[in-house]
Amino acid sequence: MEKVMRLAAEKGVVIFSKSSCCMCYAVKILFHELGVNPIVHEIDQDPEGKEMERALCRLGCNAPVPAVFIGGKLVGSTNEVMSLHLGGSLIPLLRPYQTLV
Repeated sequence: MEKVMRLAAEKGVVIFSKSSCCMCYAVKILFHELGVNPIVHEIDQDPEGKEMERALCRLGCNAPVPAVFIGGKLVGSTNEVMSLHLGGSLIPLLRPYQTLV
C-alpha cells in the first residue's frame, strides 16, 4: 500500500496499468489526446506487481487496472474516467497537468 501511495503522489497524473490491457491502453491514449503525459506504472512488469494490485483493490478500485490518480487522489478505473470525461468534469481536473492547450 505504501508503494502505491508513494508512486501515486510522484506526479500530477499517474496510471497503474498492465501492458497487455486494452482498457489501460484506451485510457492512456485519452490522456495523451487531452495533452497530459501521465506517469505509467506497468504493474505486470514490476516484481511487486501482485502486492500493488491487491493494494489498488483495497483502495477501492473495482478493477485493479487501469487505476488513475490525479493530484494524488484516486479517480478510479476506466468507467469512472470515461464518466468524468463524458460529463465534462475530466478536463478541469487535468487542466493543471496539460502540456498542450
